[in-house]
This record gives sequence, C-alpha cells and structure tokens, in this order.
Amino acid sequence: MWCFLLRCVLCFPGLLCTLPAATHQPLHEYSDGDVIIGGLFPIHLQPNRTFPSSRHVSCNEYHFQQFLAAQMMIFAIKRVNQRRALPNVTLGYDVYDTCGDVSLAMRMALNMSIDQLDPQCGLLPGRKPSSAPDPRVKAVIGEGSSEVSIAVARILTLSSIAQISYAATSELLSKKAKFPTFLRTVNSDVLQTKAMAELVKTFNWWTVGIVGSDDEYGKYGSDGLVDRFNAMDNVCVDFKFILPAHLDLSGSNAQKQLTELMDTIGNSTAEAIILFTRESNVKLVLEAAIQRNLNRTWIASDTWSNSSDIKELPGIEAIGPFFGIAFKSHIVEGFADYVSSMVEEKSSNPLWEYHKLNHPPCQSAPQEKLNCSLTASQCMETRCLVHYIFWDLSLNIYLAVEVIVNALSSLMKCDREKCQRNTSFTAYELLNEIKNVNLTVNDTHIVFDDNGDPMLGYDIVAWNSPSSGTIGEYLPGGKINLPPSLVATMANVTFTAFNCSKTCPVGQELMKNGMKCCKHCIVCSEGYVSSEIGTQNCTKCEEGEYSSWERDKCLVKEHEFLKWKNPFITTLSIFNIMGIVATVVVGVILVVNRGTPIVKAVGGYLCFLELFSLLACFCLSFTFIVKPSPLSCSTGMPLFGIAFTLCVSCVLANLLQILVCFTFSQNMGGWLRKVNQPPAVVAILFGVQLVLCTIWLACFPPSLQREPHKKAFELKCDPTSKALFGAVLSYVALLAIVSFLFAFKGKKLPDLYKNASFVTIGMLLVLVVWIIFIPVYLFGDGVYTEAIKAAAVLVSSHSMLCCHLVPKCYIMVFRKELNDEKAITDYIRNHFDQKGINVLKS
Repeated sequence: MWCFLLRCVLCFPGLLCTLPAATHQPLHEYSDGDVIIGGLFPIHLQPNRTFPSSRHVSCNEYHFQQFLAAQMMIFAIKRVNQRRALPNVTLGYDVYDTCGDVSLAMRMALNMSIDQLDPQCGLLPGRKPSSAPDPRVKAVIGEGSSEVSIAVARILTLSSIAQISYAATSELLSKKAKFPTFLRTVNSDVLQTKAMAELVKTFNWWTVGIVGSDDEYGKYGSDGLVDRFNAMDNVCVDFKFILPAHLDLSGSNAQKQLTELMDTIGNSTAEAIILFTRESNVKLVLEAAIQRNLNRTWIASDTWSNSSDIKELPGIEAIGPFFGIAFKSHIVEGFADYVSSMVEEKSSNPLWEYHKLNHPPCQSAPQEKLNCSLTASQCMETRCLVHYIFWDLSLNIYLAVEVIVNALSSLMKCDREKCQRNTSFTAYELLNEIKNVNLTVNDTHIVFDDNGDPMLGYDIVAWNSPSSGTIGEYLPGGKINLPPSLVATMANVTFTAFNCSKTCPVGQELMKNGMKCCKHCIVCSEGYVSSEIGTQNCTKCEEGEYSSWERDKCLVKEHEFLKWKNPFITTLSIFNIMGIVATVVVGVILVVNRGTPIVKAVGGYLCFLELFSLLACFCLSFTFIVKPSPLSCSTGMPLFGIAFTLCVSCVLANLLQILVCFTFSQNMGGWLRKVNQPPAVVAILFGVQLVLCTIWLACFPPSLQREPHKKAFELKCDPTSKALFGAVLSYVALLAIVSFLFAFKGKKLPDLYKNASFVTIGMLLVLVVWIIFIPVYLFGDGVYTEAIKAAAVLVSSHSMLCCHLVPKCYIMVFRKELNDEKAITDYIRNHFDQKGINVLKS
C-alpha cells in the first residue's frame, strides 16, 4: 500500500521531480562512507519557482547561520572519523539545502531513503549525482523548521529511518502515533511555553499580547501559550494575532495584516509582546514597529532570540527591551578554528565553493575596524564568518551526531579496537538504539523520553536592557533562575506604562475597568477585606464577621437587641411596672370590698381570675423586652395568648350575665339563660385557646432567630408556625369582637357603673392595637419588632385593667354611696320608668 502512495508522491507534477541542471539549483554535498548520515538544512530561506512550470527552482536569501549549521554536521562527522570513535567504520554524509521548502525537502528525503525501500516498489529518483554511489543513509539530521520536519518525517517513517531535528520544536512532532521515527536534540514547544509562562510570572507581567503564525510552529505555540496563561491567576492575554506562515509584503493583504497588527499593539495595554513565529516574520514586524516607534517589552521565541540579524536592525534600540527563550548554548571546541581554516583553504567542498563565490575573502582589516555587516555579493573578512555561528544550533547538531555515533557503537558492539558487527544492519535497528541513548556531551546530558524529546532546559537572554546577554536559565524541572536584583525591580512595579494598577493599598482590590486586561484599585465590597499592601483580591469575612470601615480587617458581629438604657425600652418597662402595681392595688381593693354589690356587678370571683390573668400578661411582657433567649421566645407569646384569653373570657362571661339580667324577650332570653353559666363559659373559651397553644408549644415551638445584618446579628423570636401564631391571635380577636358586640348592646341597659360602656372602649382599643400590630410584626424588620410586640401586650392589658376594673375601684374608694344595693335599685327603676316600663315594685 505504501509503495503505491510513494508512486503517487513521486509522480505528482512539480512536487518531487528531479531538478534540471541549473546554476541556481539547491546546494548538495556528499561524502562517501560505510554509514551515511543525511543532513537537511535551509541554507537558503526561500525557493523561487518559474511558473507555470515549477520544475525550474532557484533559491533566494542565503543564510550564513544555516550554512554554518551544515558545516557543524560535517565537522562533527569528520571529528568522529578522526578520533576513530567507530573503529574500522567510516561515517559519510549526504547534505542537502532544502531552501526551507516542503516539496524540495520531501524529494531530498526520498533520495536519501531510496535504498531502504522495498525493491518491488520500483521507486527510483529521476536523477542522482553520478559521483554518488547508492545511498546508504541510516539516519537524517534536520530539518530546522517544524513545518518542513513534519513533511520529511512522513517520508522517512516509511523506511524507519531515524530523523533527529536540531531546531524543530512543534509539539505536534511529539505524537509518536504519527511520527514514530522522529527525535530531536531540542526541547519541544510544550517546554518552551512553560518557560515563557514562568518568565512572565517571575517578571510580574500581568498582561501579554501574543503574535503567532499560521504554521505548525506558530499556531501550536501561540495556542499553547494562551492555554497556559488562561490557567494562571494573574496573567491576561490582551490579544492573539496570527500572521501568515510566510509574511510577504509584496501583497496588499499582507500589508493590511501588518498594519492591523501594529494598530493592535499600539492600542494594547499588554506589558509584554510575545512573538512566536519564524525569524523572517519577526523581522518585518519589528521593522514596522520601529517605523511606528512602538516602545514595548518584547519576548522572543527560540527561533530568533539569538538572531544577529534582528539585533542589528537599524533603530531597534528605540522600541524597548527584549527578553528571549534560547536553546542551551555551549561553544563546541575546535569548530571556530575549523571554519576559519576552511575559509582560507583553496581545495574545498561544494558548499564552501558556493559561499566563497558569493562572499570571497576580503583583505584583512585591523581588528578595531572590523565590520561584519554584509549584503549579498560582498566580500567577507576571514574572521567575520565566525561571528555568524549560532552556538545553540551548533550544539544541537553536534549532539545529534554524537547520539547517532553512540547508537552505532552500541548496535555494532564497538570497543576501542574494533566493531564486532558490520554495517549490514537496518535503519530500524539503528532507530531503536537511538531511542535508548543516554549520554553526556560537554556537560550536556541527553536522553529521550517516550515522545523522542529531550529535557535540556533553556537559556534566558536579553538585549536593549540594563542586563544583556544570557541573564538566566530555565531548568527542565520548571525552576527559573534570574538575577535577584532584576526580579526585585520587576516585582516592585505597581503601575504599568498604561496607568493600569498591579498592586493596591490596604482595603482595596484590583478590578477590571472597561478595558479587557487593565485593572484599577477599588474599595473592597461590604463583607470583604484586604489586610496587606499588594493583595490583589479582597477576601470574604467568615460567617459571624463584618468588614471594618477601612476594609482592612474583619470584626466579630455582636448580638443586636434593645438594651435597658434604650428610651423606648425604659418607657415600656415603666408602664409595665405601673401595670403590675395597678393590678396589685386593684386586687387589694377588690378583696377588701369583695362582698359589695359593685364587686358582684363586675363578675364576683371571676374578677379575681381576670386580675390574675392581667398580672400574668404584665409579667410576660418582660419576656419581649429583655434580651431574646430560646426560653423567652418559646414561652412568651403562647403563654400570653393563654393568659389574655382567660382575661377576655372572664369579661365576656360578665357581659353575658348583664345581658341575661335585663333581656325580657322570651326567645332571646331563653337561650341566653341556658348559656349563662360563667364558670362553664370561661372554661370552654379558655380551653380552646389552651389546646391551640399546647399544640403550638409541643409541635412547633417559637425559636430564637439570629438574623444577619451588616454589622450584627439581630436577635428576634420566630413564631415557627405562622399558621398557629395567626390562629392564637385570631381567636383572641374573635373573643374581643364578641365582647365588643355584647358590650355595645349592653350600653342601652340600666348599668349604674357604666360597665358595658367602658368595656366597649377597652375592646375597641384591643382590636385596634392588634390590627396594627399583626402586619407590623409579620412584615417588619429591625430590633424594635419585639418591643412593638411588648407595646401591644401592654396596651391590651392596660385597656382591660383601666376600662373594666379601675372605674369600679374609683367608685369603691371615692363614691362609696354608689356601692349600695338601694342605689342600684333606684337607678334601675328610674331607667325603666322613663321608658314607661314598670318592672320593679317598692
């Protein structure tokens, strides 16, 4: 099946067709050996096809650093052969210039892997260099970009050829189900995004902008950064902008996108701008930023953090400091001397011949006048090429060669004298050995995890800032090491350049104010506090606490109720005591005059029962005045209902007696006389209320409730069952209404002591008070609720005492002449004589 697929790939027009003999075809260098190591390097950065036919390809934008990267591979292989690391085995190489193009790289990968394929496929390249024997490539180093490496990996996977990239960092390549033969000597972007997130956190940057690109490197990297920042508490992504994979300003759309990006950066409050894209895109972005004079803090990804081309852009020092994540960098001993010697050597390899053709050696200049800034076709001073070495890339390539050599030594069972096995092994066998490599090269330890990724850490670099060069490192375990003074300086920044707050004084917290990521200090809300300078968020007080006025601490809530010194409570207490004293005085007077007609007129012994109930009501009113407690709440209102019902029942029984005495209608008088049994009337009426209150107390007793307020808990009694509470009050009201009707009817009867008239007034007051009290109590709020209940009890009790019993005491004390049976008889006779009714005889 895969043979068929390769036929399709090879036959696709313009994709993998052999290049014609042309002076500008991609560079290629081959050296024979027992084992061949392939190399793919973007020595040129951009292909240039002549359309409509894409068979004619030339490459533009010669890149010194990638040329030197290819030379590092050649140097490392030559060094291995020189030191006889593999006795009796010579390593060769097959190096291609991919021009950074996917289709060219795929064709070159096929050229290197052709002898590994099944001969039955019949796949042969259209053309091979005549000087090269059949390829024996067992492993490939490259390519530098993630996009090209992904394409190459799909080709090399078919032959199980190990591919070790020195710079491709896309996390997509870690998926072994898709790329089982891919490994790398550079960290994946998963670790890079972790390092960037830790750098942002350590430098106390709260707002970032992210610029990515529409390729495997920029897309996965920018998405990974957004995910990491979203998972952090104090970092806000102000914007994410995706550029094309290859930003070409010759098109109007690219110009429009770049202008839009500059406007986005200009309007952003981001403290740092992360450029996670290829170097060619970064160069255009920063050139535009220089034109706009956009002064920002820039964060570089590993593709351009050490780029000399970027560092040397005219005017770059005016757009702010740069911090970057860079590959671990170590100087590979002997490589600089090798480069210098190759510049001066006349007989050289094809890559060097091409380089010298474009940049011939210049006459040596004094060191102080050395200028290594070059344009195309300029001569190059011999010492300058060394300045273009990327030591981080060079180290990664050197590690890749050493990994392959270590795997070969293990596979062929080599010692210092010889190798026990010959080179007739498969690429798959070498791949398995490479996966298990564990070695240390120049203090750099490398071992691959299950995804083919190493854990090497990063260098933190900076320029255009007070601290330049390598300023710290990020370790694979997640720890970042930076100068303490620099970290302290960043941590002390309280306001950004865009007037956004980063820390707040005591009692305030950070809150977004209109803009997406810009925060300002606002006072903590009620119930929240901020007790330390720099606290970002206010913390909620515990239950039972409230925030101070300054919002700097939580205070314990007190229990809120009316105390004795409150004027209202004092007034109620005075009236309460007066009621108790008056009740006792009335009781004494009634006891002294218990056999007189007036005592009999107000109910006889029932008036003593009435006095007892009123005394209980006055005493119970204290339960509504003092600090509420579970006992006072559970007993106060039910006991008052029982006591006051007893009082009203006694009055009602007395009124019933008066009506019976003076009712002469045969129909009405008959049934009134039957029910005129005062003890039975009181017992029945009182018994109904007693049952209601007993059920209330037994099943749904009133409880103490702590109602939370801002600064205190209000203590109040909750009836628990509003239905039973309403039933108790309604029953009292019903008795009061009946008593009022009886008293109102009795006003027309011959009553010397005006008993019915006074009771009418008293019952009317009781009804009015409770009609007002019930909605106030049920729907009111505040500490005065219980006091209003006490006031209602006192008014009701005083009404009954003053309107029913006190007037009689006045007569007994000050109008004794009226407390006589003859006075009563004369008053009744005169009443009926005036109406023409003769009911009494002398």
